[in-house]
Amino acid sequence: MAKPKFIEDREQLEKLAPMLKAPIKRQIFVCTGKSCAAVGGKEVMAEFDRILCEKGLRQGKESKGRNPMGECVLTECGSIGFCSIGTAVMVYPDGTLYGQVQPEDVAEIVDRHLEKGKAVERLALMELD
Repeated sequence: MAKPKFIEDREQLEKLAPMLKAPIKRQIFVCTGKSCAAVGGKEVMAEFDRILCEKGLRQGKESKGRNPMGECVLTECGSIGFCSIGTAVMVYPDGTLYGQVQPEDVAEIVDRHLEKGKAVERLALMELD
């Protein structure tokens, strides 16, 4: 296997990975693994995608309805560790772990936590101080 070429030119890196210029503040992980999928994980992921794109917060390609300068990265993942009480959502770097999230909870998480910086206490299982 050939060793990948290391790119030192920042401009070239930004061309290849435009997100390097985005003012990213948070990454939201949504579990869509087997247990979480069984209780609506894919629907929760879809609702985060819809609302974050609608508000221009989701970082990504414009061709996908996203904002190249968006503040939030949305990531689908297989497990966060709360599979028995899914759907699990983690907001990083805040360290807030949410459990039992339903699609109808997503707007509140986006509004209160992602936009105003206050965790949604009724769903928060863990928070960093």
